[in-house]
Amino acid sequence: MRAHALMERLGLSEDELCRVLGADPLSVLSGDVEADPRLGILLDLTDEALERVGPDALRLWARREPQLGHLLAGDFAAFEDDLAALRERGLTITRAPGGARRARRP
Repeated sequence: MRAHALMERLGLSEDELCRVLGADPLSVLSGDVEADPRLGILLDLTDEALERVGPDALRLWARREPQLGHLLAGDFAAFEDDLAALRERGLTITRAPGGARRARRP
């Protein structure tokens, strides 16, 4: 099932997958969502990123903000922009402002 592939690819929970596709769990289980064009578009959009950064990094990236918020809100244009940034820069890990601490001398 392509819906399961997307869920695994992006590290989505079942509830999150339903939210992204605007479907109920029964529609996902029965395969009714397989005809949803959003599913094919999201798989196509994430193919290149999957090849570029690998499955683990893509899942990690997809679970972070702002891309997770864009995806869950159905803002696929913003999610596509997020993917473009991932392709350009690769996966970058940063700390929240003020999150870094200096080592203290004993």
